[in-house]
Amino acid sequence: MWFALAGALLIVMAVISAALKRLPLTTAIVYLTIGILLGDSLLGVISLDLLRDVKLLRLLTEIAVIISLFTAGLKLRLPLDSMEWRVAFWLATFSMLITIFLMTLFAHLVFGFSVGAAILLSAILAPTDPVLASSVQVLGPEDQDRLRFSLTAEAGLNDGIAFPFVMLGLGLLGLRDLGEWGLRWFSIDLLWGVSGGILIGTLLGAGVGKVVGYLRAKHEEAESFDDFLALGLIGLSYGVAVLLHAYGFLAVFAAGFAIRQRERQESRSFRPMLDKSEGLLRTDTVSGHMALGVLEFNEQMERIGELIVVTALGALLSRENLRLEYFWFIPVLFFIVRPISVLIGTGLNKGGHKILISWFGIRGIGSLYYLAFVIEQGLPAELEKKISAITFSMVAASILVHGLSSTPLMIRYARGNRR
Repeated sequence: MWFALAGALLIVMAVISAALKRLPLTTAIVYLTIGILLGDSLLGVISLDLLRDVKLLRLLTEIAVIISLFTAGLKLRLPLDSMEWRVAFWLATFSMLITIFLMTLFAHLVFGFSVGAAILLSAILAPTDPVLASSVQVLGPEDQDRLRFSLTAEAGLNDGIAFPFVMLGLGLLGLRDLGEWGLRWFSIDLLWGVSGGILIGTLLGAGVGKVVGYLRAKHEEAESFDDFLALGLIGLSYGVAVLLHAYGFLAVFAAGFAIRQRERQESRSFRPMLDKSEGLLRTDTVSGHMALGVLEFNEQMERIGELIVVTALGALLSRENLRLEYFWFIPVLFFIVRPISVLIGTGLNKGGHKILISWFGIRGIGSLYYLAFVIEQGLPAELEKKISAITFSMVAASILVHGLSSTPLMIRYARGNRR
């Protein structure tokens, strides 16, 4: 049954994918709908329980996020000193801190969450999503659109930068050692976790890219297991970072970005690479050919990950996991907190960019990963139910409202840029 179900779903999506591009729908909306239909609330074909299957959910979301983060890094070709990177940096840091602060106040003052629980919930909901935001992200390395670049880089960075605040919330709840006066949290969870993740990913991405690029140039190889290279570098950078108590999300994003930057820097020094099978020049460097192959494979993996996780989310949605009393978190985050955080955090000059960036604060699989992660740390049962209900509601609402609005808004944005 599972083989037949998975096969049918893949074939259906392959057939209707072209039609979806012409409609104000995203693939995530289709997956969510199918998951709801097949879940225990309706047909009961897919039976998932959050507490029973939390390890499975954490593993699925973990894999989906790291593949998507690596892909996002590979797409970003602009150098770090560009204006687009400065905007993305402020979005992923200052704007995210404002989001956590405002949502903490709301959860604590309006709904009576303890400070630790409010910080934990806010950190889970704070990062924008690299998986579900594909319709508003850069279309490829050649795409230098300011809006798309800022949203892509923000999603790539803040999934990892939110981690120390998740740890802070757990610590305030007594589920993690913060150290005397919070010194352990500040030094290990915050400073080393963030900087170490970026450093490890950059070194491994640049090092592997240099070695593989040199060997391919020396032996004039056009293709050589790009899928192995992609999965290998993702696994290596993520695993080494976690083993060294740094954040693997930042490491895989930095590894992908390091490969792309190597291609950009070498684009004038390496000779063109000939595709012997077609007699065409596919890229201008050996490193560029490698980055292209890795990116193509990763984009396929990213789509499969989105299908699996969002369908599972739909199956998990039920009356127990969706509580109407917590509905107000959704409009507060989307219509108040996100716009305020973008306005204060970036000070963007262009009104159109500011409005669209404020709206496309998409929440998704990253928040589901953090939810599964904190449940595994031993959250009290009642708090687990509250945070789960709010997170599921937020992600499902984001899939619907952002998914329905992304196509028409981005078409209008593209028309405005052509004028």
